[in-house]
Amino acid sequence: MVDVEQASTSGFRRLASQFFRLWSLTDNPDLLRAQHRAFSRQVPLMYVILMTNTWALATTHVDYAPVWLTMGIPGLMTVVSVLRIAMWWRQRHGEPAPNRIRAELLRTLRLAVVISLVFAGWALALSGYGTAYTKAHVAFYMAITVISCIFCLMHLRAAALIVAVIVNGLFVGFFISSGEATFVASAVNVVLVSFAMLVILNINYNHFTHMVEARAEAVSLSDENFRLANIDSLTDLPNRRAFFARLEKAYGANTESQGLAVGILDLDGFKPVNDAYGHGIGDRLLKEVSRRMEAVCAAHGVHLARLGGDEFAFLLTSADEAKLLAWGRELCGSLTRAIDLVGAMVQVSGSLGIARAFSTSSVDDLMQRADYALYQAKRGHRGSVVMFSESHHDAIRRHAMIEQALRSADFEAELKVVYQPIIEVRTEAPIGFEALARWNSPVLGAVSPGEFIPVAERAGIVSRLTCDLLQKALAEARTWPGHMRLAFNLSAQDLGSPENLLKIIAIIGQSGFDLRRLDLEITETAFAFDPAQVQKSVGQLRDLGCGISIDDFGTGYSSLSRLHSLPLTKLKIDRSFIARIEQDTVSYNIVKSLVALSRDMKLDCVIEGVETSAELDVLRQLGGALVQGYYYSKPLEAAFLQAYIGGYPSASKLGGDHRLAAG
Repeated sequence: MVDVEQASTSGFRRLASQFFRLWSLTDNPDLLRAQHRAFSRQVPLMYVILMTNTWALATTHVDYAPVWLTMGIPGLMTVVSVLRIAMWWRQRHGEPAPNRIRAELLRTLRLAVVISLVFAGWALALSGYGTAYTKAHVAFYMAITVISCIFCLMHLRAAALIVAVIVNGLFVGFFISSGEATFVASAVNVVLVSFAMLVILNINYNHFTHMVEARAEAVSLSDENFRLANIDSLTDLPNRRAFFARLEKAYGANTESQGLAVGILDLDGFKPVNDAYGHGIGDRLLKEVSRRMEAVCAAHGVHLARLGGDEFAFLLTSADEAKLLAWGRELCGSLTRAIDLVGAMVQVSGSLGIARAFSTSSVDDLMQRADYALYQAKRGHRGSVVMFSESHHDAIRRHAMIEQALRSADFEAELKVVYQPIIEVRTEAPIGFEALARWNSPVLGAVSPGEFIPVAERAGIVSRLTCDLLQKALAEARTWPGHMRLAFNLSAQDLGSPENLLKIIAIIGQSGFDLRRLDLEITETAFAFDPAQVQKSVGQLRDLGCGISIDDFGTGYSSLSRLHSLPLTKLKIDRSFIARIEQDTVSYNIVKSLVALSRDMKLDCVIEGVETSAELDVLRQLGGALVQGYYYSKPLEAAFLQAYIGGYPSASKLGGDHRLAAG
């Protein structure tokens, strides 16, 4: 019994709620806006209909009713109607604030009550004057007016219901009470027609509501799709598409391209972290890095976006080089602090390239400059910022010429290999040679390997050079005495591609050279590209019997971790530590530590860049066993090798006698 009563009460409440909802405004802001837009176009027409019908009725009663009733009240109602028309007309192209829209629609509901009572009361007051025809006109006036108002108010259901109930209530009650059969029949007819009209109005209103809701949902989905298309899902930063759209707009809005700069940052050491700890930790690292960069960018009004992977872009509104560099150093500095990723303490850095838009011809030109500055930062200034300069602009043009010449070059005819001796300090005798590339272009002339090797790497054609040079070096090395070793440099692209590695293995296998006398040199920075594949490639080459050397040791990153994980046989200490080692305490201590490290790990150690006897004396004191440099010999052409080897030891020191040097 209690359940029945509760169900009955609940049903009554639902009915009451639905009934009151018919007479009130919606809480849906999208529907309120749609109602306001429809009203601003339809309400003026309703008032025009009211005034037209009112003056028509007043005219037929002018000879029967008092002037205040036929002229005064219609005139007053006309003034009110004109004011309301003017108000709604002004708003037909605008859209007020949501709170104002609601206030105006509530005012409309109140006015609907007042206007219905005034117009209906005025019409019924006229029915006491005139003939049967004028009374029939009053009935017609009230019927046609209520139907017109229902049509005009269909998008605000509550107002239409108010008008229908008030006007029809007065109309039906008055004319049924008259006892006149014609008027009674007319009243019943109007009630039935009005009821049908209200049913139709409710159906149309529901359709209107559903249409507005569907449109709002479509807009919401469109906005969400737009957001998803322009926001990076991992970091919630603007993505590549959003960044370039913003950049195009900013660049196009400033024809002088003043006060605009672009930065590109690439994380150093991200891939090793990603490979060592997994993608989950890598994603957390990217989020934390993004958070740190957002804080720095927000403080300086810089727009930040993620281009993809571990690469980020920045849009700056300053052209002051000092300010840009200061901001860049602050940004890079924010990334150097160790990051705790749920028990895994990791540390990365960021290399940043910045280019100003001044004198650029397009967005692509600007981005190319920023990318080149980034390349320079990663190449020689990892973890810091490099500003694109005029010298870089000249270098880009030069590199473009080199790339074109490389793509059309006949490597067999234009490339050659020269060989720099590797000397044992104790005996001052050569124990092998490092193969070095030389290119004499028919277009550009002699081009330094310091120029064309990086260009070939960036252009993705360095492996073609590697294969040609390796074949020539192995063929020459087969003619050497059996104890002489060959050192040959491999690039990151050689090791990062299984296809390229197979080509190298095939060349080595077909050469007939003793693989135990071959040292393949790689740089630490090679592991920044694809650490897993590079490590796998190094393992395969070591399994063949080749020696594996880390070149330019100490200038890259994660050096000790690489020593631990790779099957190395030799370290090569970079020449940057050797210059003025007899005077520079820091360089002295670094080299001392590296020599001791190689000895403890039972690795051979070659020290590059020895050019003076003073440097050699220091290295001898530190226990350096193998050296390489101009003090003993410049790189030699193949034609001079046999004479150099055969003339040893009388020609063991060519620092003062370069007759056998290649120049």
